[in-house]
Amino acid sequence: MRSEKITFAGSQGEPLAARLDLPDGAVRACALFAHCFTCSKDTLAAARIAVALAEKGIAVLRFDFTGLGGSGGDFANTDFSSNIADLVKAADYLRAEHGAPSLLVGHSLGGAAVLAAAGEIPEIRAVATIGAPADPAHVAGHFAAARPEIEARGEAEVEIAGRTFRIGKGFLDDIEGQKLEHAIGGLRRALLVFHAPGDGVVGIENAERIYKAAKHPKSFVSLDDADHMLNRKADAAWVAGVLSSWAARYIGGDEPDVAPVEAPEEGQVTVEETREGRFTQQVRAGRHVMIADEPHAVGGDDRGPGPYDYLLAGLGACTSMTMRMYAERKGWPLERVSVSLRHTKTHARDCADCETAQGKIDEIEREIEISGDLDDQQRERLMEIADKCPVHRTLTSENRIRTTAAG
Repeated sequence: MRSEKITFAGSQGEPLAARLDLPDGAVRACALFAHCFTCSKDTLAAARIAVALAEKGIAVLRFDFTGLGGSGGDFANTDFSSNIADLVKAADYLRAEHGAPSLLVGHSLGGAAVLAAAGEIPEIRAVATIGAPADPAHVAGHFAAARPEIEARGEAEVEIAGRTFRIGKGFLDDIEGQKLEHAIGGLRRALLVFHAPGDGVVGIENAERIYKAAKHPKSFVSLDDADHMLNRKADAAWVAGVLSSWAARYIGGDEPDVAPVEAPEEGQVTVEETREGRFTQQVRAGRHVMIADEPHAVGGDDRGPGPYDYLLAGLGACTSMTMRMYAERKGWPLERVSVSLRHTKTHARDCADCETAQGKIDEIEREIEISGDLDDQQRERLMEIADKCPVHRTLTSENRIRTTAAG
């Protein structure tokens, strides 16, 4: 991999400091990376993801927004709109010097910026966000205590992550006027949303809003216990691995590990080895791309859920959906269904309901939590309906698997 320091003119005419990470071989595609609020192009997450993508043949341009890092200009004179304009300028530079970007990747507020900028860069085919807020005004929480001073004086100095910045009133007015739902709904590009359920900086509800506002093709990938900044090298590397496999379907070029294939027919799932780990698999279900793996304890790389995790997820999702459909049909005030599942193997002799007395049998424990202003009879009926979900019936019926060799 090669890395070059470059500069180009930003939206305000100031020189923006950038780094272009290039693969050693042929460039399959170009990507733009937008960093988080008040961060820089050189954060651990940005650097690690860019390097990993470059190793996959994707050239990545990451740059400092106006007034940040090594770029010129005054941060106090910037806002969310200027960040979008800087992204467009970065795309102009790539288009002229190396090739138009087909992939946009944004971390935190940078994720919100790429969602807004995608429509202004015609060559973009795929967009990925990492821990992104659904509303740019979310960042105002970083300096809520200084807001009265900003409103009164027009600007104020605030401390964010141990660094001092000047925030102007224009910044507040701009982010509060930005509404992303319309831009996301009209994206017309493939979207991949990365988010950690326990993200303490940008809550997981933001991912839900982004995903709901988007139209297909769209995918969501949970970052499990990763922190907001992706400080662990393994987390950043995993994001890059999933991202490159997913993007290969949309941005063109030859994927060195798994060649892009046509979307499986409805009801068909395709699983292929990624060759990036001992057991790591790429799972395609329609337009959705996921990763499956085994945990470290059994020799895997733990890059994704295991086969039984997906089995439990299918049963849990089907259970919740079936209960939701029934409650809606009845007009019952069901607020939320939460399903927790666990798979174990039990000695047949310990199972009172088992037909066999030999060996071990598979047992799935399913705990269902129902929220809503429901009476006891309604709750009891919904629990009965849980056993009628199609996946439950499949698992408890006689099944037949026919295996053939692909021609």
